[in-house]
Amino acid sequence: MRVLGLDPGLQRTGWGVIEAQGSRLKGIACGTVTSDPKAALSDRLAQLYEGLQKVLDTYQPDCAAVEETFVNTNAASTLKLGQARAVSLLVPARAGLAVAEYAAKSVKKSVVGAGAADKEQVMFVVGKLLPGLVLPGADAADALAVAICHAHHAQTAQRMGGIDLALLARSR
Repeated sequence: MRVLGLDPGLQRTGWGVIEAQGSRLKGIACGTVTSDPKAALSDRLAQLYEGLQKVLDTYQPDCAAVEETFVNTNAASTLKLGQARAVSLLVPARAGLAVAEYAAKSVKKSVVGAGAADKEQVMFVVGKLLPGLVLPGADAADALAVAICHAHHAQTAQRMGGIDLALLARSR
């Protein structure tokens, strides 16, 4: 199963593609899609859409997983992040892929073993789980962590008789 993980952001959306066969994981590629901070919001969202579409076209994932966003004290920033997240959900959905969503704490707990892990810990563990894959930054590492989390949940769902992963992801 080829999984696309996404860590949404308006300035930088991290992406990572892994191949999962049972408990074996292989890193395929990762990176970030960026938008021009000086452009209009609609243009920035279009840049994210086009960049994510290229990732989908290039790596042909079987499914996608997106990190849920957190609400912070700045309402305007939260709203913009939500719009970037909507693009991250829309692109794989329009391609016909099943899209799961995971809370950041669930991703960290699944990959690192601690829901309060920091970005450096996530990068370290992702690097150990996917040796040979160069991590260009925290956004790409976070996206790979989302993909790994989904692969772990998929393995559990398979053992439990094929539970719908979208439902499993939403229950976390």
